Amino acid sequence: MKWLACLLVCSVIPAHAAEPVWVQATASGYEARIATMAASCPSLITDAGDIAMVQRAAASADFPQVCAAAIPAAVRNASIMGQALPLPVAAPQRILVLGDTGCRILGSALQACNDPKEWPFATLAAAAAKMKPDLIVHVGDYHYRESPCPPSFAGCAGSPFGDNWPTWQADFFTPGAPLLAAAPLLLVRGNHEDCNRAWQGWQRALSPFPYTPACTVHEPMFTLDIGAARLAVMDDASAPETAVNKTDLPAYTREIATLADIPAPVWFVHHRPIWAAITGPLGIPAGGNRTLIAAAMANTAADKPLIPPTVELQVSGHIHSFQILNYDKGVPPQIVAGNGGDNLHVTPQNLWGTVFQGDSRVRVLDGLSVHGFGFMLMTRAETGWVMDLHDSDGNPTRQCRFTDARSGLPPRLDCPKG
Repeated sequence: MKWLACLLVCSVIPAHAAEPVWVQATASGYEARIATMAASCPSLITDAGDIAMVQRAAASADFPQVCAAAIPAAVRNASIMGQALPLPVAAPQRILVLGDTGCRILGSALQACNDPKEWPFATLAAAAAKMKPDLIVHVGDYHYRESPCPPSFAGCAGSPFGDNWPTWQADFFTPGAPLLAAAPLLLVRGNHEDCNRAWQGWQRALSPFPYTPACTVHEPMFTLDIGAARLAVMDDASAPETAVNKTDLPAYTREIATLADIPAPVWFVHHRPIWAAITGPLGIPAGGNRTLIAAAMANTAADKPLIPPTVELQVSGHIHSFQILNYDKGVPPQIVAGNGGDNLHVTPQNLWGTVFQGDSRVRVLDGLSVHGFGFMLMTRAETGWVMDLHDSDGNPTRQCRFTDARSGLPPRLDCPKG
């Protein structure tokens, strides 16, 4: 009956010359994937022999089928339906980091999706792909078009909306095509992909776990070894900022504690930063995630640190700005890279003195925000990583540095003036 499913989905989804193919890190290794209107899955063509792709998610009235195949380590060349695939690098030297890339249409919150200056993700993706990264880390929030565009607002005229394939194409797959072709992806689930929003597109196409037809509230943590560190990826889509989610709190408490069991050094990668800031009353930087702070503090009751010492860096998005923060109390430094396309947040340039929710008593030793749309390229150096910030056109805007544990000093982020 696959042909019937295809008839149903093909009647509502526009066809494109090239169907999206990509490579992504999953909980069981790297996979090649395709979202296709075809009635059957194609083959993964490699220099080590052809591999039959298997159906990950069947077509529905709103989505095409998604097919997947594991990529053997020995493969050096691979393609799907004539489209070459970027293959994994065991020890990436150049890591692209970006997030919060979709175009916001929700009620009266409107972004001019048709204006590349107001929503620059397509321009940004093309510029970032030219940097030739070995790995791309997207820290979550791909889908923002939740409501119809009002007839009175030309900026988003003609936009699709809702959790369906036309919207996922418009928000991510079509503008992000250069990224899909440039390097394997490590994809983090954002709160816009939670069970109240665009979970179907996430679980069908992008989740690092096998597809399930019912929404998974919380996906387990998984790790990716990049040679220089292990990335521990946590799904915090159900961790609200201003109230503690007591139902999912035990899962977050357990996963933060188990970071101690992962061989150091660890990069803790998740969408919602635990301690980061926007502009609060009287211009004072304020923020913090109450659910995740409560999870971290629950471990201190057992005389454990807020974040296990195996972790040398935290990488997140959610706040639509670029930030670096260094903390006291042994908390590892934080990168926030949420300036990939959605409407930007107002954030103070100087983040010292940030007031956080909860009672963790963590202080920002120093930190800053860099305004404007953009992305970051991390290039491995002798004792850390050089972090080149770029605007949405690919122009360099600032250079920062992450000094990691190889230096023999506490890990630290710095963005010198210049």
